[in-house]
Amino acid sequence: MDKVFLIIVIVLFVLAISDLIIGVSNDAVNFLNSAIGAKTAPLHIILIVAGAGVLIGATFSSGMMEVARKGIFFPGAFSFTNIMIIFLAVMLTDVILLDLFNTFGLPTSTTVSIVFELLGAAVGMSILIITRKGQELSAMSGYINSGKALAIIFGILLSVVIAFTVGAFVQYISRLIFTFNYEKTIKYFGAIWGGIAITAITYFILIKGAKGASFMTDEYLAWIKTHTLIILGSSLLIWTIILQLLFWAFRFNILKFIVLTGTFALAMAFAGNDLVNFIGVPLAGFESFRIFFKAEGTNPDGFLMSSLAGQVETPTLLLLIAGLIMVITLWLSRKARSVVKTTLNLSDQYQVNERFESSFLARSLVRQALTINKGVQKIIPGSFAKKIEKRFDTSYFKKQVKKNPGISFDLIRASVNLVVASILIAFATSLKLPLSTTYVTFMVAMGSSLADGAWGRESAVYRITGVVTVVGGWFFTALSAFTISLLIALVLKWTHFYGLIVLIPLAIMLIVKSHLVHSKKTASEVKETEKSRISSLDGDSVYDNCSENVSNMLMAAAKILDRSVEFLIKEKRKKLKENVKSVKQLNKEAKALKKEIPNTLQKLTEESFESSHNYIEIIDYLREMMHSLSFIVNPCYEHVDNNHAPLTKFQTERLTEMIKDITEYTTEVVGLISNSEYKNAEKLINKALSLNEKITQIRKKQLKLIKKEPGSTRTNMLFMDILNEVKNTILYINNIFKSFRDFAKNNQFANLKSIQKRI
Repeated sequence: MDKVFLIIVIVLFVLAISDLIIGVSNDAVNFLNSAIGAKTAPLHIILIVAGAGVLIGATFSSGMMEVARKGIFFPGAFSFTNIMIIFLAVMLTDVILLDLFNTFGLPTSTTVSIVFELLGAAVGMSILIITRKGQELSAMSGYINSGKALAIIFGILLSVVIAFTVGAFVQYISRLIFTFNYEKTIKYFGAIWGGIAITAITYFILIKGAKGASFMTDEYLAWIKTHTLIILGSSLLIWTIILQLLFWAFRFNILKFIVLTGTFALAMAFAGNDLVNFIGVPLAGFESFRIFFKAEGTNPDGFLMSSLAGQVETPTLLLLIAGLIMVITLWLSRKARSVVKTTLNLSDQYQVNERFESSFLARSLVRQALTINKGVQKIIPGSFAKKIEKRFDTSYFKKQVKKNPGISFDLIRASVNLVVASILIAFATSLKLPLSTTYVTFMVAMGSSLADGAWGRESAVYRITGVVTVVGGWFFTALSAFTISLLIALVLKWTHFYGLIVLIPLAIMLIVKSHLVHSKKTASEVKETEKSRISSLDGDSVYDNCSENVSNMLMAAAKILDRSVEFLIKEKRKKLKENVKSVKQLNKEAKALKKEIPNTLQKLTEESFESSHNYIEIIDYLREMMHSLSFIVNPCYEHVDNNHAPLTKFQTERLTEMIKDITEYTTEVVGLISNSEYKNAEKLINKALSLNEKITQIRKKQLKLIKKEPGSTRTNMLFMDILNEVKNTILYINNIFKSFRDFAKNNQFANLKSIQKRI
């Protein structure tokens, strides 16, 4: 029996390594978001700084490990067997759940997941024990530490409100002081702001957080407590003087230093607070096994784990190994980049290709906010309102974005995000509260972006929908963690651990599958980004980029159209379903190109602007063409899916012939567009007209056949609809071709004018 439990301990540690990797992928957004969003330094520098913070912060986690052992339930009320079942259920659930959220790029809370997993598994075991003993459910209070659990849950929820409010307030004050053109004000207030920021970080990380450090002795802690005010005052004075001198002597970038220091501090606070979420349970499992092993010859079902409630120091070496795994993951994880991308998208200073659609709640909140804003404007004197508005003028920031594309926000907001979040998290760590770092950093970032005016009329509804989606995901995390952990615990109990034979392969399968989904999703996003990216500022590059993207999409559309007709004739339902997915992807890519139009126009030089309306026409026609393609592919799938009558011989022959002609026509169009050859443009335009005339004749023949032999009404309607949409498709391809021709002419004229100016 001892061997079985030893295997379980080994499984727990293997799951711990997996959980560390998956957990860091989720939580990396907490400390990478600000530095990456402001492009503070090259990515490898940011990762080095964050990695150092994680490694050092890992040694501060020792005190936090108690939460996993006795924070949610009373270990003395459970036998050794039941305790091990609880820990196994928690780790299996955590690995699956976190990986699922990472796959879809949604930042979730590792703290919330671990708390509710412990709660769910413990409740499941408690119900079985209570039922076996014939007790009432009210006896649950003897097993579950409900007071502590509720305090943790309440603290986590309260942190959401506090983080958002404090983030918004500090950002608003900071912007009033520094404005977006902070280069003028940084020489007066930069050193003071830096001194305050670094002093605050020093206090909460090194002083308050030191209580949980595995290497910190009582003598050191007593000395720090006695000299707290001296340390703080000295830190503020010394850092302010040093930063001011560096600024005067070398024009030292104080804000970049604050952001990198804040990144280090937040990574350190993250490791100190969240490491318990990944290895706390396995370490508690190991400690349980060690206690049971000492009590030789004891029945595991009757041996109560009262000893687990005592004080246990986690070895520093184990903490460092865990920290090292986290650092390696930080460098290698692609899923971490996906989660970072979500937060940056919702806090970007400018309009981006919004990831989320609008919702009723978001629209209602925005309308309410606009109404309140109008009321406030009536109260505030006009002159005072103009002064405030001037402090929030973003024209300078817009110029910076043009010089350095990819900046989501400036260094002022980045520093506020990091300083506020690290203070809140480190303070909670000092109180040994497993505060959610994800909730805090995310809500601070959202509060600061709101105060900074990033949620404007153009983006507010989408950003709010995104925030609601993420927050809703947090509640889903709690519910899922509780339910899945409870069920797994019951399965393990009923099967006497043999359920692991099924559960572990199932967990591995789900993780592998989610990895494949994420890889496919990432490849698709990269493809879309490449399609919508304009590499330089002149009309030639826009034309080349546009012709390449549109040509590829036209050929892909022709291929889908050809396959749809083939699969419709052969009644291949699964193949048609795949075609439906392909059309959705093409529509998504065309939509991304359309959303990118404003950014593309901004990048065009004055000489190249002549051809801008041609570019807009091409994208508009492309969007309409993709809609027509959807109106062909979707009905074809529905027709076969519903087992309706097949096409007639006449319909099959005509569609096959027609699709062949369209494919040839599309290939010719793509060839001329790619080579910018428009000498014989009229010939190709006339070919489109003749193709449409041919379709008209087919329709007339079909109507005559319907009059003679009605046949299947649904099949006839489908055939007529396909003819109509194919006709529209040819029309849109023809219009795309003509717009490209005009694009090339206008672009040549613009380039000629540019040359004449230079001469």
